[in-house]
Amino acid sequence: MLESVKIARRQSEIRQALAGLVGNAQPTEDEVRNIEALDLEFRHNETRYRAALICEDTERREAGAELETRSGAQWAELMAGFELRQVALMLDEGRSLEGRTAEVVQELRSQGGYRGVPVPWQALEVRNTVAAGTPDPISTRPIIDRLFPDSVSGRMGAQMISIDSGAVEWPVTTSQVSAGWAATEGGNVAGPTAYTTADRALKPEHNLGVQMRITRKALQQSGAALETAIRRDMQGAMGAAMDRAVFLGTGADGQPLGVITGAATYGIPVTAIDAQARWAAFRTAVTAFLVANAASGPGAVRALIRPEIWDYLDGIMVGDGGFKFEFDRLRENLGDVAMSSNALAAPAGETLASSALLTTATGGVAPIFAGAWGAVDVIRDPYTDAQSGGLRITALATMDVTVARPVQLRVLTGLEIAVDEG
Repeated sequence: MLESVKIARRQSEIRQALAGLVGNAQPTEDEVRNIEALDLEFRHNETRYRAALICEDTERREAGAELETRSGAQWAELMAGFELRQVALMLDEGRSLEGRTAEVVQELRSQGGYRGVPVPWQALEVRNTVAAGTPDPISTRPIIDRLFPDSVSGRMGAQMISIDSGAVEWPVTTSQVSAGWAATEGGNVAGPTAYTTADRALKPEHNLGVQMRITRKALQQSGAALETAIRRDMQGAMGAAMDRAVFLGTGADGQPLGVITGAATYGIPVTAIDAQARWAAFRTAVTAFLVANAASGPGAVRALIRPEIWDYLDGIMVGDGGFKFEFDRLRENLGDVAMSSNALAAPAGETLASSALLTTATGGVAPIFAGAWGAVDVIRDPYTDAQSGGLRITALATMDVTVARPVQLRVLTGLEIAVDEG
């Protein structure tokens, strides 16, 4: 029992005893001495009670912090020992799962139904040291998992949301509540402004699949190296497909609607440059972020460009007489510049022109949400490669994409990469 509870009970007993003694109009000497003794004990107990509460509060805080982090730490420890090699051998030979891999699979099965072997998203991460200078754009939250470390989506500030089942809506503030001064001494301040939100829904309507063939020779020769090979293949294939869907998903044929393809649907501002690519074009778009109070400075803005844009900007000197290239200005002023030939469409048009995307995080809210339902479901095909003794497995994942606030994104089109004749 806590010491503070013991003291509180004793205080209650003292109050009951004092109530009986003080009710006597003519107390005896013994009763007076009892009253004085109980009163002294009561005052001492008050001091002890406060001290006990202080000590126990510290203990409660330490215990609470341990409880809050214990489950996450235990899960991370289990994930560190998860082996995809065991999953492959189980599907091929029927070998039983062991150790931490068995614990993780059992936990995932208890939370949802899977036809095959559930594989957590964290198992697809490339477990190596990220190169110095690469920012980590994912803020830590209890329900947020990170994207693959090298994915363009992660570098552009997207967050992957782990969802057990059903559809999830994220209420995001859309109102622009403003303050106003009272015009006179007795006048009223500005009238009430409606506080509005918009619900950004993520729905389990888009399934992504990867098929892998593992030959009998690979199973016999690779051994533990098969673990790394499977993870690398799944990470590369699914990471590339997810990156492309986040930005260029058509919204048809089973694909989610990407932020660039669906800019009009999401309400994302689109600025037509229709001129040669220059830092000035990006600077104007960054200024629009600042004017809309969507970014605190140029360093809070990230840019996604095609490699052709980098090639063009890195070959043009700035026009103010300095000794810098246009790309140097872009890289020095923005928080991050990501290049991808997968997340942006190839340059097209009579005068080759490309597009770019600018994003920023406002108030800790990511500009893009990528929802993933459950874990990756790994299913074995026992028939297709049976004659050769090989193994064919299919990895299925359900995901969706949505935009938090359109003001946090901006699409630039018509960035021409023609040779500068001037």
